[in-house]
Amino acid sequence: TSAGTGIEVFYWREGDREVDFVLRKGRSVSLVEVKSGRPRGGLPGMDAFERAHGRARRRLLVGEGGISVGEFLRLPAGEWV
Repeated sequence: TSAGTGIEVFYWREGDREVDFVLRKGRSVSLVEVKSGRPRGGLPGMDAFERAHGRARRRLLVGEGGISVGEFLRLPAGEWV
């Protein structure tokens, strides 16, 4: 949990599918994938997570084709949930 924010941050994996960061505050969940290049074939880890746990509030791609790493790191985790 991020100190004082009530935000839980964790990694999720099921079989060969994974999500780099799952941010949860109460019942609100955001999924974050970090990619060094453009993802090919969508984001199967996020799709698998949502099939198993329900729709996320936000799905964020950090890196090429998404939010810059600098912008993502500049804002507190609560801004992304």
